[in-house]
Amino acid sequence: MKISLALLALLAPMAVAKPIPVVLKGEPGSYELLRDGKPYFVASAGGVDQIASLAEAGGNSVRTWGADDITPLLDEAHRLNLSVTVGIWLEHERHGFDYDNAEMVAAQFEKAKAAILKYKDHPAVLMWGIGNEMEGDGHDEAIWKAVNDIAKMAKELDPNHPTMTVIAELGDKGQKVKNIHRLCPDIDIIGVNSYGGGPSVAERYKQFGGTKPFMMTEFGPNGTWEIGRNDFKAPIEPTSTQKVAAYRATYEKSVLGAKGMSLGSYAFLWGNKMEATATWFGMLLPDGTRLAAAEAMSELWTGKAPSNRVPVIESMAFVGKDRGKKGETLQVKLAVTDPEGDTLSAEWVLLRETTQYETGGDFIATPEQLVAAVHDATPTGATIHLPGPGIYRIYAYLRDGKGGGATANLPLLVE
Repeated sequence: MKISLALLALLAPMAVAKPIPVVLKGEPGSYELLRDGKPYFVASAGGVDQIASLAEAGGNSVRTWGADDITPLLDEAHRLNLSVTVGIWLEHERHGFDYDNAEMVAAQFEKAKAAILKYKDHPAVLMWGIGNEMEGDGHDEAIWKAVNDIAKMAKELDPNHPTMTVIAELGDKGQKVKNIHRLCPDIDIIGVNSYGGGPSVAERYKQFGGTKPFMMTEFGPNGTWEIGRNDFKAPIEPTSTQKVAAYRATYEKSVLGAKGMSLGSYAFLWGNKMEATATWFGMLLPDGTRLAAAEAMSELWTGKAPSNRVPVIESMAFVGKDRGKKGETLQVKLAVTDPEGDTLSAEWVLLRETTQYETGGDFIATPEQLVAAVHDATPTGATIHLPGPGIYRIYAYLRDGKGGGATANLPLLVE
């Protein structure tokens, strides 16, 4: 019986995905990643919602915090020539998880195993990010045992990708760093999330005896827990223009300045997120408009200056007081320039203030917007008709019509 070539093609097994092998080589002071045999230094940002613009900006990798249904992301990343650090989410004790509960730990282990088996052969995978800030104060040995058990399993199932665990800062006197070295021999890389302390991470890591390679897995402006508050306890957020200095300092000192121990970094966040405020950590606006942090990081990754710079906010301030009673008005003034003289549009938004400033990254809903309260909005200012009592925040969003923007905000009190 004759079988047509077309039928043979249908009957043939589907092509099996082949992983791109990633190898960690070297010793303290001379570490590097090799991806497909070539040196690979991670120069990118976390966030999965706008990865096409990340690739366009010169980023080379994507970091996820979990591994639920990420096949489309992996496929798209591979198409864009981006690698992916696949996050294996480990539960936090502050959310009710008990690392002394054998059944809970075993179930978490099996979930991690299923994710590794599912994705290990995808060519976009760079490494496994086992947990994110699940360690608490870093003293609980049961947590580190669970981390290492998963890392050991990952190595047995998948020899092609290194293992990393991600911690919040280095711990009191480096306790987290010391315990990972002591209790997690199957963790290859330590990921460090650090904001105000970002520029000194490399120096402190060395002082604490760190010998494994590390990565800056989150960094950006000082967090709300690291910054001053006004007399009604609202944090004062830097403008998008001011935030650039923090990104640059961490990248230059603890990433580029520590090559040989540093394997690269993921800035936070390539996208937009409600965390304390609507703009604290986002490098982009929800519509993809790039802010100064995105522009600065792109220039650091590529060595190329942008063809059109984002607007520059020089100041934002109330005319007089920052509070009043219901029915009164406040005026806010904004000084902004554009390097190319582009015509700027302005959007002013008044939101009721959140009561959650320190969330550990947990989801919080965007507060109520009071559209009718903002009047006479221009690129240089706006008038606020004060609503009912409470704390609010007035946001200014500037756009240059060419993909660039700037943001600033101020808290206010209705007595």
